[in-house]
Amino acid sequence: MAVSTFDLFKIGIGPSSSHTVGPMRAAHLFTQYLHNHNLATQTHHIVTELFGSLSHTGRGHGTDKAIILGLMGQQPDQVDPDHIDTLLQQVKDSQRIQNGELNLKFNDKDHLKFHKRKKLPLHSNGMQFTAYDKNGEILKQKAYYSVGGGFVLAHNHLQQQHIMEDDTPIPYKFESGDELIALCKKHNISIAEIMYGNEQAWRSRDEIDQQLDIIWQAMEQCMQRGFKTCGTLPGGLNLPRRAAKLYQELNQKSAKDLADPLTVIDWVNLYALAVSEENAAGGRVVTAPTNGAAGIIPAVINYYLNYIEGADQQGVRNFLLTASAVGILYKTKASISGAEVGCQGEVGVASSMAAAGLAAACGLTPDEIENAAEIAMEHNLGLTCDPIGGLVQIPCIERNAMGSVKAINAVRMADRNAGNHYVSLDKVIKTMKATGDDMKDSYKETSRGGLAVNIIEC
Repeated sequence: MAVSTFDLFKIGIGPSSSHTVGPMRAAHLFTQYLHNHNLATQTHHIVTELFGSLSHTGRGHGTDKAIILGLMGQQPDQVDPDHIDTLLQQVKDSQRIQNGELNLKFNDKDHLKFHKRKKLPLHSNGMQFTAYDKNGEILKQKAYYSVGGGFVLAHNHLQQQHIMEDDTPIPYKFESGDELIALCKKHNISIAEIMYGNEQAWRSRDEIDQQLDIIWQAMEQCMQRGFKTCGTLPGGLNLPRRAAKLYQELNQKSAKDLADPLTVIDWVNLYALAVSEENAAGGRVVTAPTNGAAGIIPAVINYYLNYIEGADQQGVRNFLLTASAVGILYKTKASISGAEVGCQGEVGVASSMAAAGLAAACGLTPDEIENAAEIAMEHNLGLTCDPIGGLVQIPCIERNAMGSVKAINAVRMADRNAGNHYVSLDKVIKTMKATGDDMKDSYKETSRGGLAVNIIEC
């Protein structure tokens, strides 16, 4: 499957790529199907059914809101987060959803179902949309799966494993880390140049750079909002936002305080916390490769820009391109879905991608880049997904900070190894997938295990 850098890095809204972005896209896709097949005017109402992980933590992850917005025709990269509450209130007050020729009767109780004891057969994040006419007859029924990172597949796409969303031919095809490194050596080019070549199957080099800059700008803007926003995160845990206070404290440190060599870790923690808190609040974020791990890559890029001598914009572009090459391997050979393999598929993958990106931006060799990516994942293996209250807050926010620091340390270790290592990236990806397959469902974004059940509720 031809996967683009911009499939992995998508601008959307929080708090979850699989539980918010994916369901919104799926609902929008279903309404588009109705429009395209002249069924919109006949449709009286749509019943949405959520299964598996979507049903267990959907409320906390905003899945219900995302479905309504998607049925309204909203899309994750276009909806204004500041207007979401107003749009939802309009639906609640009118008991109707308007989307072009679709004029749907809607109330939460009758038209949005959470099946906590059922799963669709092919993935934990399953949902089914059924359109009815005014007589209660079914016009169309379709099932979709939100498979992580905002990616959505129809039921038949997963059932027939080799149906591709995009079969565009690319010049540098690779299906493993070993193949990627071999391509770099054969053509004497970097991983970033490999990705530039592949991206040019869809767009020009200038357009690639422009889109990469837009992605980084969105990440940076999200971080800046996190630096300035105080208050309590929504959802019921009453968790106070910490980034703004930490930002003020770090900016007020004296010269003596700054002599502490570990102050840089405080700044990296801040970068990750700021983005993760914005995500938890439903703000504008970039899936990197998921929302639950959206703070890691921006934090490590900001570390690069502020602490690495000679850092520049092209380094940021090389970072994102190299990170996406590694992300593509995880996406196609394992998973980036917390509901499928636990948080090792989110924070672990993001940490591995960030390590590869930083290593590339710092000028390390392809072998050293591969080593950095492997180290970061090796020490996230087995990481469970156990959000308290089904919210992307505890332990998710702090995990982004920890994943960022691990990525930076992985690069430092790989740099000293000079690319020499025993465990390959391919082996660690295979291990991550096997570990996820062996993991109990209670540790896969269902909030039925781990911290989610061992914290006393007040």
